[in-house]
Amino acid sequence: MIIVLSPAKTLDYSFSEKKLDFSVPPFLPKSKNLISTMKKLNKSELSSLMGVSDKISALNHDRFQNWSQATKPSAQAKQAGLVFKGDVYQGLEFEKLSKQDINFAQKHLRILSGLYGVLKPLDIISPYRLEMGTKISVAKNKDLYEFWKEEITNHLNKDLKASSILVNLASIEYFSSVNTEKLKSRVISPVFKDFKNGQFKIISFYAKKARGLMAKYLIENRVKAPEGLYKFNLDGYKYSKKDSTEYSPVFLRK
Repeated sequence: MIIVLSPAKTLDYSFSEKKLDFSVPPFLPKSKNLISTMKKLNKSELSSLMGVSDKISALNHDRFQNWSQATKPSAQAKQAGLVFKGDVYQGLEFEKLSKQDINFAQKHLRILSGLYGVLKPLDIISPYRLEMGTKISVAKNKDLYEFWKEEITNHLNKDLKASSILVNLASIEYFSSVNTEKLKSRVISPVFKDFKNGQFKIISFYAKKARGLMAKYLIENRVKAPEGLYKFNLDGYKYSKKDSTEYSPVFLRK
């Protein structure tokens, strides 16, 4: 089983990277190529392209200018699973996983990224913000989907050699970077709904956190078969067989 997550916009580099295992992102040359394109944009162009405030565009302009192709941990290059914060990672709580859990996650958890393509949780990353949906042409590719799709899909297929299941806990924006027609596995995409105003509905904040909770559950329980997903019960969520399909299990919470 391979579990796929989206990254987070919020980053935290305040923790100590000492004594932690680490790995290196697989597509650093492509990331460097992408950075070269982003470096050519001024702050105003970045603000318009990314749809962010002047303050955030200035921060990321500096990040692009100072980005390094890191191959070992430092104050500005740390493990992705610990760096990413936000709703999904509040649910995952990667920093609280045991060493055995982290080893399992390193083999079975993948994070899709606009800058790095695909990451293992212990891959070291430098500070950045570049969403997969950013409409930027790079090296004759019309956008980041076209830039990354082949590499991401091939990489996931290699990871899936010993498994026939991919659990998609990423957003539509990020999972669209995967060519599912060429993916050599079944894709299972869990759905999380909360009860509000008399009905069950997807509430973005809760759904994002639930994706992280599901990833945490799968990691801690070493789940490798689809049937194991149905037992997910963290934070009050329960599997609803009548609302589910084979490839889209639904979990409800009142």
